[in-house]
Amino acid sequence: MPVKDVCAIKDVCAIAGIGQTRFSRSLDEPEKALACRAVLAALDDAGIDPSEVDAFASYTMEETDEVEVAKAIGAGDVTFFSKVGYGGGGSCATVAHLVAAVATGQASVGVAWRSRKRGSGIRPWTSTAVQLPTPAQWTRPFGLLRPADEIGMLARRYMHEYGATRDHLFNVALACRNRANQNPDAMMYERPLTREMYMTARWICEPLCLFDNCLETDGALACVVVPAERARDCRHKPVYIHCVAQGLPAQHHGMVNYWNDDPLTGPAWTAARHLWKNADFGPQEVDVAQIYDAFTPLIPLSLEGYGFCGRGEGAAFTEGGALEIGGRLPINTGGGGLSEAYVHGFNLITEGVKQLRGTSTAQVPDAATCLVTAGEGVPTSALLLRS
Repeated sequence: MPVKDVCAIKDVCAIAGIGQTRFSRSLDEPEKALACRAVLAALDDAGIDPSEVDAFASYTMEETDEVEVAKAIGAGDVTFFSKVGYGGGGSCATVAHLVAAVATGQASVGVAWRSRKRGSGIRPWTSTAVQLPTPAQWTRPFGLLRPADEIGMLARRYMHEYGATRDHLFNVALACRNRANQNPDAMMYERPLTREMYMTARWICEPLCLFDNCLETDGALACVVVPAERARDCRHKPVYIHCVAQGLPAQHHGMVNYWNDDPLTGPAWTAARHLWKNADFGPQEVDVAQIYDAFTPLIPLSLEGYGFCGRGEGAAFTEGGALEIGGRLPINTGGGGLSEAYVHGFNLITEGVKQLRGTSTAQVPDAATCLVTAGEGVPTSALLLRS
């Protein structure tokens, strides 16, 4: 039997609703309560009753499972449920899995969500022994305990190879902070960032300073995926899911992929090849991008991986306000993980929807196409959205 054309899912589904809780360094409610608030808000945004939900997708790191969410919100019989691994690398894949389910008739109303108490929670790297049975056994004993340590090594390699500087990383941090300054829901709302503040900030792991690292956030977000025809009858303008992709390169080893032939060519390159192969437009037709930004160096690496510039040109791409509103490629228009909230990248999905609805607090004029990416450096995923 021939394999069904992957393009058969192109524009077949749409995001009809989005929801979120407030973001904070510390929220009193447990993760389950936050998850249910976000899911119910997304369903209300779409105008869909919770009893119609028959599909769920979230992260393997999500501590509130679909059984608890389904019972709490009053869902009906659930016919599809999925969890995606690799933390921030799974954000866009949760939506992709729902698209596959809805497009193939396994479900009709899907909900993806992420609830997290990172700001007030326990740091996973405080228990090194727990992580030793994983590939981290080759790096944790030598001091690479945190993601910041691992990305710091990668950033130093990138700077050595291509002449990137801290000013280029500052360009990324500033673009995200400027957008957060416009977003009342952002943790960094009305908290400007200057070059002096950046250059004199304390080190987290050289060459990464405080402002090169994402926020620590409590909060939850969700979105609702339905067939495109139904989305047109929902409460808001539908945002079509044009293409989806996941990426796990051959011989990949996570964020400590230093000994591959080319450690600076990460999972973004694999996901991008699949994404653009199935899309009706290319990188130059993307109006706005929500690029995963747990750390500033991931932006130039992703700009290269997704084809917005050539190899080694990602740092230079950030110059001259290119990432700002009115620039070559406005990014992370809600503030991203660096300045809005860090909830494993799910806020990048909801911000992409806001842009294409025309309701963002930092609206790109006439935005009709949006790229959303998940974590670079880990097995990843991406979405192409269009209005």
